Amino acid sequence: MLPALSHIESWIFDLDNTLYPASADLFGLIDVRMGMYVQRLLGCSAEEAHRIQKNLFHEHGTTLSGLMRNHRIDPHEFLDFVHDVEMDALEEDRRLIEAVARLPGRKLVFTNGDANYASRVLEKLGLSKSFEAIHDIHACAYQPKPHAASYDSMTKALNVDPATALFVEDMARNLKPAKAIGMTTVWVNNGSEQATRDADRSFIDFEISDVGHWLHQILGE
Repeated sequence: MLPALSHIESWIFDLDNTLYPASADLFGLIDVRMGMYVQRLLGCSAEEAHRIQKNLFHEHGTTLSGLMRNHRIDPHEFLDFVHDVEMDALEEDRRLIEAVARLPGRKLVFTNGDANYASRVLEKLGLSKSFEAIHDIHACAYQPKPHAASYDSMTKALNVDPATALFVEDMARNLKPAKAIGMTTVWVNNGSEQATRDADRSFIDFEISDVGHWLHQILGE
């Protein structure tokens, strides 16, 4: 293990565009269905629905959070609808599977999606038995990353000590609260549209492009 990471006891991973390449564009399919949901809910054009959905995402962290606040929708209904996508673009990455298995300590998933969807993704990736737990948007009481309450919820529910935890995430803004509570942070800079353009990168400890490759590097291979 890389000496700088020898203290890590909990390895926490985001899901979308982190445990699989952004090029799979699974979120693109979800994004389309979110637009469809907003269009149906508000009776507006597809173009207007897209604009509203993006504004909700940027203002509230997730489209779901904004819709719950502004329109009091049922989160289960929304998540079931938007996650009803094909996962043919996903495939197993043996290098990643083997590296995760070799990590010392606990392995956890922390996602703004829900556990049912996350479980489907992990199954398709061959990682269904690789993680101890999934902390999802329901467990966060619908306060998504990067809200501080989301991280507090996760650390308490999963008994994680931030000082000995590492968090891997493709959205850099979601790493800032993690760093603030003492976590080691890893940004997957993979060209995802959610990547930050902020000049401040002080809250990022490691910047990588591929999780499997990086894990093998720190494991000394």
